Amino acid sequence: MRQCRSQVRASALPPAQPGQTSLGFAGIGIMGLAMTRNLLKAGYEVHVWNRDAAKSAPLVAEGAQAAGSPKELAAAAVYTFAMLSDPEAAEAVAMGPHGIVAGLSSGKGYVDVSTVDVATSQRIASAVRATGAAYVEAPVSGSKKPAEDGKLIFLAAGDKELFDAAQHPLSVMGKASFYLGEVGMGAKMKLVVNMIMGSMMVAFAEGLSLASKSGLEEKDVVEVLGLGAIAAPMFAMKGPSMLAGSFSPAFPLKHQQKDLRLALALGEEVSQPMPVAAAANATYLEGMHQGMGDLDFSAVMAVVLAAAASEAAVPHPKAEFDTTLVCPVAAARLSLKWFWLQLHQRQLSRNPSIEH
Repeated sequence: MRQCRSQVRASALPPAQPGQTSLGFAGIGIMGLAMTRNLLKAGYEVHVWNRDAAKSAPLVAEGAQAAGSPKELAAAAVYTFAMLSDPEAAEAVAMGPHGIVAGLSSGKGYVDVSTVDVATSQRIASAVRATGAAYVEAPVSGSKKPAEDGKLIFLAAGDKELFDAAQHPLSVMGKASFYLGEVGMGAKMKLVVNMIMGSMMVAFAEGLSLASKSGLEEKDVVEVLGLGAIAAPMFAMKGPSMLAGSFSPAFPLKHQQKDLRLALALGEEVSQPMPVAAAANATYLEGMHQGMGDLDFSAVMAVVLAAAASEAAVPHPKAEFDTTLVCPVAAARLSLKWFWLQLHQRQLSRNPSIEH
């Protein structure tokens, strides 16, 4: 496993090893199931907890031990991992009355691989460290297939001794781990990565739709992209299923929208305008309104196609000027303004109580 920007330093925590170190894992969803399964295959004793205990049943059948609460989970493990859906869930599971923090003590560690905002990660870190335990945030880059294959990328920050001690389980679940510094840096890196990914997916969907409406074969677009300078594994992997209208969830749309929301909040905090990400977020929000939250984030393709069909049915007055003669930045702003107005009108038609 590639370890990036790591520093050699004596650790107060024992390195995790199969047969010697008991691990805990909270959050047995699409990602948590695959990650925990890999830890079991590597020979670790793994304790598991999930709000819906039925989701842990397959892992228990494979040798995991079910815990009755997050507190019980952390008490039974030396190092506890968690993969939770959003900041609210991450904070509740960590700091609730029977949360993970209540089961921690000196000599233990908590590695939260959820995607949350910086403030949430910092609050959890403070609560964990108050028990004498160590804390690392390590959100992952990768979805269902990389999780199954043990090819995730961990974007870690926090207590370096825990990062070092957890290297073996991280290597079982992933292909690389980056140590990025103080708590919050991992969260920031993950939001940047997922902001780019979410924006790319919307542009990809719009490109496929534009190709189709222009008389081109969409599959040819996928092939051409794969051979050029902007070739991306995401396009090659998602393209065929998008063209088939199949959106089985590997990374749910609702989670992509959540990550864009958090990235936009980070942008506002540091005074970074992000009009492209904002437009992408609006498209995912439209998907949420259309009930697509639990589908794969590539289902944004259906949102784009629906908007194209709706647009074709609306007559447009002839433009009073040629936008090709306008400064590109101004043209982009005009396009984004029109998009937002159209989206706002659709939202108002659904809910007249929305304020301007």
